[in-house]
Amino acid sequence: DVVVDFIKTYADKTHHGKEEDILFKDLSEKKMTDEDDKLMKELIEEHVFGRSIVRELVDSKNQYVTGDMTAEKVMLEKLKTLVNFYPAHIKKEDDIFFPASMKYLTNQEQERMLNKFWDFDRTMIHSKYQSVVLELNKAFSND
Repeated sequence: DVVVDFIKTYADKTHHGKEEDILFKDLSEKKMTDEDDKLMKELIEEHVFGRSIVRELVDSKNQYVTGDMTAEKVMLEKLKTLVNFYPAHIKKEDDIFFPASMKYLTNQEQERMLNKFWDFDRTMIHSKYQSVVLELNKAFSND
C-alpha cells in the first residue's frame, strides 16, 4: 500500500503530472526535432505503462487480500517490473530529454514553467489529503 501510494501520488500525479500537464504541453507547441518529439512521446507511453503496472499491482493485492494466494506471485512480478522500469525511465528523462528540451524554451518560459511547477506542487498536497479525508468519511459512514 505504501509503495502504491508513493508511486501514484509522487511519481505519477506529482512528477508525471507536471511533465504531462505543463512541460510536455508547452513543448507540444514548439517545433522540436523529430528525435526529441519521438522521445517525448516515448516518455508519455512509459507513463501509461507505469500506470498500467501499478493498476495490475493493486488488482493483484486486492485478490491476495481476498484469499487468492496465487496473486502474491503476480504482486512480486509487478514490483520487480516497477523496480526495473523506473530507474531507466528516470535516467532517460534526467540525462537525455530534460536537458535537450530546454533549448526550446526561453529563460522567461523556463521561469514561468518553474512557477507553474511550484503552483502544481502546492495544490497537489491539498488534493491528496482532500481525497484521503473523503475516503475516510466514506469508510466511517458505512459503519
